[in-house]
Amino acid sequence: MSEYTVVIIGSGFGGQCAAINLKKRGIEDFIMLERRDFMGGTWCQNSYPGAAVDVQSLLYSIESEPYDWSQMFAEGAELQQYTEHVITKHGLREKTRTNSNVQRTEWHENEQRWHVHLQTGDVIKAQFVINASGPLSTPVIPNFKGRDTFKGKTFHTNAWDQQYNHKGKRVAIIGSGASAAQVIPAIAPEVGHLHVFQRSPHWVLPRPDRVFKPWQRALLKVEPIRKLARSAIYWGLESRVIAFKYSDFALKNIAQREALHHIKKQIKDPALRKKVTPDFTIGCKRIILSNTLYPAYCRPNVSLHDKTDGIAEINETGIKTLSGEQIELDCIVYSTGYDATDGVISYPVVGKGGTKLADVWNEFPRAYLGTTVPQFPNLFIVTGPNTGIGHTSAIFVIEAQMHYIMRAIAEVKAKKAAAIEVKPQAEERYTTHIHSEMEKTVWKRGGCTSWYKSKSGHVVAMFPGFSYTYLRMARNFKMNDHVLQAPLAQQQPLHSDESALLTEGAAA
Repeated sequence: MSEYTVVIIGSGFGGQCAAINLKKRGIEDFIMLERRDFMGGTWCQNSYPGAAVDVQSLLYSIESEPYDWSQMFAEGAELQQYTEHVITKHGLREKTRTNSNVQRTEWHENEQRWHVHLQTGDVIKAQFVINASGPLSTPVIPNFKGRDTFKGKTFHTNAWDQQYNHKGKRVAIIGSGASAAQVIPAIAPEVGHLHVFQRSPHWVLPRPDRVFKPWQRALLKVEPIRKLARSAIYWGLESRVIAFKYSDFALKNIAQREALHHIKKQIKDPALRKKVTPDFTIGCKRIILSNTLYPAYCRPNVSLHDKTDGIAEINETGIKTLSGEQIELDCIVYSTGYDATDGVISYPVVGKGGTKLADVWNEFPRAYLGTTVPQFPNLFIVTGPNTGIGHTSAIFVIEAQMHYIMRAIAEVKAKKAAAIEVKPQAEERYTTHIHSEMEKTVWKRGGCTSWYKSKSGHVVAMFPGFSYTYLRMARNFKMNDHVLQAPLAQQQPLHSDESALLTEGAAA
């Protein structure tokens, strides 16, 4: 049984940021566990046609790891190259064990260590566990009637079959969210006929993309200019929170009006316009940025089926619709999302006294700063409950979490403690505040059903405010909200007032 100071579960940007920050602090005794046979997370896993980021590349990158981006919104191949660049530069491949799917993690009080059980049967001990498996890592496929009877090709966009040739084929895409909106325009010119099954439409805004000219790329390599450009993008995006949380007028009279104009400009058919026009306030669901989705819907070889003509059943040769039409198909692509709320962590986690995280989260997932949970010492969740961000870069929030995580680990090391744990009353106070603030947001009052909400109705995917507010909270480590656990041999507790404040050094 091997043992490490830190086990990082996941090798995407969350895991990479954790590893980089540990190395900066001289902590080399860690291992990254990746369930797949390759590293890199989202942008190495999602290789579907048209894959691209919907946040400007300059901001959708690790602050300390600038890159020579070729365009404003990077496409999948370039994002994968960037991921590989970060992994190679920091020697993370040598720190990673692939094909290591975590089955469960258990806290052993008699050892004050986590036991991480792998599907291979191996068990790894660790003082600290950083779960960075990511909220968009467990695909969901609804249990449609007859789903397993279809004899053609099927796969989820998260696991696109690169060996399958879709050209000239009869293809159905089930779903119309962010991934589908990228796949549809990419394959529509190539397939024989494309059927899109839309449960509900999303608001779509123009995508202000551009390929950088050589002189622009040269300028962006100058660090002060890069930082200025990144800052301008950040604050421009941050201003969107004013609308999401404080101004229905701005949402409906600025953003929603632009989205309606986008529909009218790109779609001439009144019936199709009606199908793609949402009945909820813009922002309630994820806003899609695309200049090519609506033109794809207008193609003669594309059929859009809305909820009035949805899926009655799937059978051996295709899909039977609610109107009774039998659609013959060669391939069904599921673009049906992820278990991103109630399934934040996909494996069982057992804390102190046999406390199961699934039981603690039975009503809805909750965590102090979206990162730590009472009764689960030395466990940190990257992009945990209420850390999602709908207006800016997810990497910004991940890096903000690193302030808190690295400070917590530093407190344990500085006081020669065994563990740190958030107090129940601190978590309760934080969670109550978060959901009180959530009531003011469009995600709660916008009139839609989205994956942002858990089965309880609580919005657990999103942070209800400015990202710099979250950063400030993560930086302002409150030792009084935590308790340090002494090593068993010490026989006496460590108190919060014994803990000296440490110099903070996490990368913003």
